[in-house]
Amino acid sequence: MSDSTQAASKGRLNLETRSIDYVPLAERHGKAWHLWPIWFCGEAHLTTLAVGIIGVGMGANLFWSAIAIFFGCAFGTLFMAGHSTQGPQMGLPQLIQSRPQFGYLGALLVYVVAIATYVGYNAFNQLLVGQTLHELFNAPEHGSAIAFSLLAIVMAIAGYNTFHKVQRFLAFVLIAVMVVFTIGLFFFVKLPAEQLSMSGFKATPFLAQFFVAAAYQLSWAIYVSDYSRYLPANISVKSSFWWTYMGAMIGGVWMMLIGALAAALSPGQNLAKGLVMLGNTLFSGFGEILLILAVLSLVTSAAQNFYGASITLLSIADTVKSQTSTLLKRIVSMLIVGGTAIAIAMTASDNFVKDFGDFLAILLYLFTPWTAINLVDFYKVRHGKFSITEIFKPNGIYGRWNWRGIGAYVAGFVAMLPFSSTGLYTGYVTTLLDGADVSMIVGLVVSGVVYWWLCRSQNIQQELSQIDHLDKDLEAGLPAH
Repeated sequence: MSDSTQAASKGRLNLETRSIDYVPLAERHGKAWHLWPIWFCGEAHLTTLAVGIIGVGMGANLFWSAIAIFFGCAFGTLFMAGHSTQGPQMGLPQLIQSRPQFGYLGALLVYVVAIATYVGYNAFNQLLVGQTLHELFNAPEHGSAIAFSLLAIVMAIAGYNTFHKVQRFLAFVLIAVMVVFTIGLFFFVKLPAEQLSMSGFKATPFLAQFFVAAAYQLSWAIYVSDYSRYLPANISVKSSFWWTYMGAMIGGVWMMLIGALAAALSPGQNLAKGLVMLGNTLFSGFGEILLILAVLSLVTSAAQNFYGASITLLSIADTVKSQTSTLLKRIVSMLIVGGTAIAIAMTASDNFVKDFGDFLAILLYLFTPWTAINLVDFYKVRHGKFSITEIFKPNGIYGRWNWRGIGAYVAGFVAMLPFSSTGLYTGYVTTLLDGADVSMIVGLVVSGVVYWWLCRSQNIQQELSQIDHLDKDLEAGLPAH
């Protein structure tokens, strides 16, 4: 990489300055396997533990909760890994890629929902960390939450390369500790027979755990290619998919199972205390080590949220008025989102698990249609071929509004409502199914099929034939926008 190329992507302190803009081929670096530590650490932390207790909390035993966790993660991770492959192919962060499906202005719908997601996740993360450190170490709750956020923001400001370096190191530490922990549990922990019984199947908690696990994995979809867009364009779709999939799958399943085990052994117990008790069955102090590592890993996950939030906020600003990427703009946007998340966390309720479950359900409803539309467009409609230059033009070939994407989104969302269940609303079909929520599958199928059907009237071949001409100056150092 030349000095001029480095200057284009980094500031004086070796900090990333790019945000929503295209990453030129000359700046691409890294290997496909580098995606594995990113997504393993993105999953192997304190918040993921909370996802694993949903089934047990609703009355399922450990055996069926584990089955639901495994298959829920396997299903939801398919979609987030599918988005990861878009990064090397397009060289763009995730959400800016929504413009071809929704239009230059229509994509604002996606950006606003994403901002709410980032803020919500970080608020929950801060709340959990603050409560945990206060209860176990008597640290000031609000002070701990704020310190946690500031540390995450600093990491997010450092940018892409810092994420990969830090999480690559942390992944190996986590694996070593979690292997010791898992082997120790096998020898030292005896489960009640009813927790391992195959006869204890209950449909409602099983489906709840399945879809919450799936929604949790799918929720990464809105920024997964942010962490693959600097990879060389010759990275195969298969490689980027499987390295992402295995990292997220292993980290998610492993941590959710630990959460489910803690809930099964200590019913009604605080999640963090349950984890510490489990760890200390191996030897005194090991539980605290586990918890500290889970919090440190959560810092990196929160940093990813701030990083994505910064890009999304700048995408909104770029829609209003064309923007040039600078480090200052990234910092300001992160501080805005971080301040909002802190304010929410300081006023949040203490009923974390219930609120977090409801929050995940809402994410499921909002992002399921977008995921289906974006993936169908990339893999089936346009076959991964887009004009990067035109994505940044308000009056480009993708238009200001795309009624096909918006229509498919609305159709998918409306179709999900009778099958949905949250603390605020329960659909008619869900009531007939005794509370079982199957809306995710309905939303994916309806949104994807409707979008594909609507695109049949579009002359895609004519559009694709123009791309080489439209992007002829893309690698010449000209700004994409």
